[in-house]
Amino acid sequence: MSGLPAAPDSAASAGIAFVRDWMTVYAGADRVMEAALELYPGAPVYALVCQEENFGETPIASHPIRTSFIQRLPLGRSAYRMYLPLMPLAIEQFDLRAYPIVVSLSHSIAKGVLTRADQLHVCYVYTPMRYAWDLYFEYLQGARVSRGMIGPIARLFLHYLRVWDESTAGRPDVLIADSRHVAHRIWKRYRREAQVIYPPVDVHRFEPRLDRDDFYLTVSRLVPYKRVRLIIEAFNHLKRPLVVIGDGPERRPLSRLAGPTVRLLGAQPDRVVRDHMERCKAFVFAAEEDFGIAAVEAQAAGAPVIAYGRGGVTETVVAGETGLFFHEPTPESLADAVRGFEQGRIRFHPELLRRSAERFNRHRFQREFLALIDHEWNRFCLRQHDVPARDDRSLRA
Repeated sequence: MSGLPAAPDSAASAGIAFVRDWMTVYAGADRVMEAALELYPGAPVYALVCQEENFGETPIASHPIRTSFIQRLPLGRSAYRMYLPLMPLAIEQFDLRAYPIVVSLSHSIAKGVLTRADQLHVCYVYTPMRYAWDLYFEYLQGARVSRGMIGPIARLFLHYLRVWDESTAGRPDVLIADSRHVAHRIWKRYRREAQVIYPPVDVHRFEPRLDRDDFYLTVSRLVPYKRVRLIIEAFNHLKRPLVVIGDGPERRPLSRLAGPTVRLLGAQPDRVVRDHMERCKAFVFAAEEDFGIAAVEAQAAGAPVIAYGRGGVTETVVAGETGLFFHEPTPESLADAVRGFEQGRIRFHPELLRRSAERFNRHRFQREFLALIDHEWNRFCLRQHDVPARDDRSLRA
């Protein structure tokens, strides 16, 4: 952490608390929180549900983790989504009165936590809840609740969630978006401005190899909005080698769809993912993501990115330098982009790809995050006429 402001000592836990929606699989959202927690050793984490066994070997495990009553309900740890109707109530039960600063990291419910007027609440928004807004109809269809008797109940509940989501948009004092794409969606949903701090990407984990093997790669959860089906259909048509790493509810139908040039490896350990990224000819990305950490990791590994030209990926991939875009979410559009890539009209250099990925490294995130907390705490104290403005680090002394 060379170059960062002085690291806080262990007493920092008395000054700041973090709040999450749920912690079930160690993924991109957890890496963001982990990088922030590194600045505040010992700070507690409040989460609706936590599967501790999936975090035991991560730095997050060194922090106190406190869960809601949902954790103790039948199947609360595993089938927590069935308790979604209770989550707005559950998040409001966390007693955070002891902490001058509360940081929520939210893609769903966490931003609705209750704080007093003399507490600063900063919310890092991964996305406004997708299933209630942008992916509303896709969610109903994918969950198979758009028809039948349960359909009206599901629609009524999602309407209630949208009302609750909008009504809690004013609870945080400060909103941070993880991309300009998300900042726009925050404005659309909540009519609030959000500052942008891109997520941290551990680019140092990858080596940008010059020699590349003759296969394409995608790494993704196998869920509908990731559009892995679209990628497989395109490569079935192209008859070009494709490796798919990831697991999810779509794995079985995608396995049946895959042609002879497509291999589905399922979930793989980090070393296998890293090896494939460092060897692949190019990385393929078809989702309209809020940011897209995998696309940055691919660039760090020296792999050009062929991506759908919408969402956060347009902020991380430089067309003609670190990748290229296809502009329709169809197998035909992707296939045309792959053909253009193979014709070699653009030369991609692994060193340039790596330098581009370095813009999103962990050090940059921590520097920007800490500076924002310090700045907003000073502003907040000035507004509290009876509290002198001070550097946030005094909370950690």
